[in-house]
Amino acid sequence: MSTTETSNTANRPSGTTPAGTAYAEAARDHLWMHFTRQSTYEPKDSGGAGASVPIIVKGEGAYIWDDKGRKYLDALAGLFVVQVGHGREELAEAAAKQARELAFFPLWSYAHPRAIELAERLAADAPGDLNRVFFTTGGGEAVESAWKLAKQYFKLTGKPGKYKVISRNIAYHGTPHGALSITSIPFAKEPFEPLVPGAVKVPNTNLYRAPEHLREDPEAFGRYAADRIAEAIEFEGPDTVAAVFLEPVQNSGGCFPPPPGYFARVREICDEYDVLLVSDEVICSFGRIGSMFASTDFGYQPDIITVAKGMTSGYSPIGAMIASDRLFEPFKHGHTMFPHGYTFGGHPVSAAVAMANLDIFEREGLNQHVKDNAPGFRATLNKLLDLPLVGDVRGEGYFYGIELVKDKTTRETFDDDESERLLRGFLSKALFDAGLYCRADDRGDPVIQLAPPLIIGQPEFDDIEQRLRSVLTEAENHL
Repeated sequence: MSTTETSNTANRPSGTTPAGTAYAEAARDHLWMHFTRQSTYEPKDSGGAGASVPIIVKGEGAYIWDDKGRKYLDALAGLFVVQVGHGREELAEAAAKQARELAFFPLWSYAHPRAIELAERLAADAPGDLNRVFFTTGGGEAVESAWKLAKQYFKLTGKPGKYKVISRNIAYHGTPHGALSITSIPFAKEPFEPLVPGAVKVPNTNLYRAPEHLREDPEAFGRYAADRIAEAIEFEGPDTVAAVFLEPVQNSGGCFPPPPGYFARVREICDEYDVLLVSDEVICSFGRIGSMFASTDFGYQPDIITVAKGMTSGYSPIGAMIASDRLFEPFKHGHTMFPHGYTFGGHPVSAAVAMANLDIFEREGLNQHVKDNAPGFRATLNKLLDLPLVGDVRGEGYFYGIELVKDKTTRETFDDDESERLLRGFLSKALFDAGLYCRADDRGDPVIQLAPPLIIGQPEFDDIEQRLRSVLTEAENHL
């Protein structure tokens, strides 16, 4: 930074951009926010709602602050990301140190030390023979890479017709065109159709919305849900199906854990039909459920794991596809290559930050901390079941969804207009105003999602429950 730039920054009025514009105004006029109704922030005289863009300027531990100095408990870890909490100086220092040494170099026919070290570390933690790490810059790219690898692997091993993938209803697997095809959220897909062909959907593991005769028997429901995968493979033709993509705990729809025996049965099905099992752990890895990889928590062996988010706790972007030695085998011979890559995949700075982040996990015992405290988190959130609006509390580890209902006895949900009024019309703003940053989600039945930093414990659990209780009690007056 030049002397002039430093001076301009120092003399800039508080709360303004380099051009002297107020941040909220500049955000409204120039920043295209993700998954956001832009009309929310347009002036009322131009047909918008006239709301001010929320601007977050600081984070420390489990808390964030906005540009007006208000403090919020970050109960979503940013976006299922900030595992070790905000404001970790050593992660900033790791980034600065690496940038001074080697700020960038691609992994296209070359390597650099930080990518090598991180790949080795991830392989050591990954289950079974998942020893090959292909770096990306995020989770959607990791999913995209996994589908491409599955297709090419079967072409190289004499089964070129295997290209289709199976995923679950309402599941989110990313926004690149391939990953979006695997995603099963209609509003996110319809504007971009036609998508990549070959994506097939099966029921998810929402026990609360299971067929009535299976709701009291989780194991039978797990078998039922898993067998729908076998049914889909048979219907599509086993010679056409390459992979099944499943999150250990499905995010979209509000945290659907796997019923007992579900993944054991899915593994059997994949082995029977020679179909790859891809564990999409973009959210669930790096301690979110407990272990470094959630497939370890649930006791199943994937062929590929996709990861991102918590690998650096969000201090720098990175993602990865971790594949088995079996899938790498065809690429060890002759002129064969995986013609796929990303400029910033395995970026030296991001890899250095990831190594420092994982050092914190080890030094502070965060994986065991989650395992020790997860029962307390569940018990605290279960207190909310006494509220008329709360139908179900579900999840694992530090990852929970609270489903809201019109009628607890019948499990009747809200129609679209009611959901709009409840979630966007009241809850999203009310929760934020109550000092709680979380997600009021309508991708499926209305839910509130929680995924706090892994550093918190019972005092913060109690705080989350009390803030939710206050807002949900008031919400009954806004239906």
